[in-house]
Amino acid sequence: MYTIMKRHWFKATFWIVTSAAFMALALGASLRTHALAQEPTPGSSDVVITVNYTEQINIRNGPGTVLYDIIGNMQPGESAQALGVSPGRDWVQIVFPAGPGGVGWVHTSLISVSPGNLLIIEPPPTVTPRVTPTIDPTLAAAYVFEPTVTRMPTFTAPPPLEIPQFTAVPAAGAKNSLPLGALVVGSGILGVSGFLLSLLRRR
Repeated sequence: MYTIMKRHWFKATFWIVTSAAFMALALGASLRTHALAQEPTPGSSDVVITVNYTEQINIRNGPGTVLYDIIGNMQPGESAQALGVSPGRDWVQIVFPAGPGGVGWVHTSLISVSPGNLLIIEPPPTVTPRVTPTIDPTLAAAYVFEPTVTRMPTFTAPPPLEIPQFTAVPAAGAKNSLPLGALVVGSGILGVSGFLLSLLRRR
């Protein structure tokens, strides 16, 4: 009788200990899961961005419009969780599941940011260009101008200038005639003499 009771007590103790162990494991796993759920993910924050632009904005895979591609867009009024800012604080990294690594970048001039602190995140490396730009030799040759060498004209001195010499030639038939001025003066003297004579005669 004592042996049977001892055997039943051993079984009961075994099941009690086993049940307690399973309950402890289940409770520990539940507490661990709850703690991990409340523990913040590295790089996350409670800051939220909202698109305040009147049109849809682009989401890029890096903080720049030249070196980074467009990977999506957001509509006016749409919100997303912010993760950090670029060193120049002009781009914000947001949670974007469709982007590389689940993140994207939007420009600060197109959004509003809720109060909070954001970590500074270094820009990701730029994508290597798919095609190396080459110059078409035929097209480049069309814009190469080679100056043609021409011989300068030889200077030829002009012939010496000949100055014609003019000699005064007297009019025909005027060799023995009096000069015209002598005739005018003589006519004047004769007129004055006649006028004086007529005055004397009147006296």
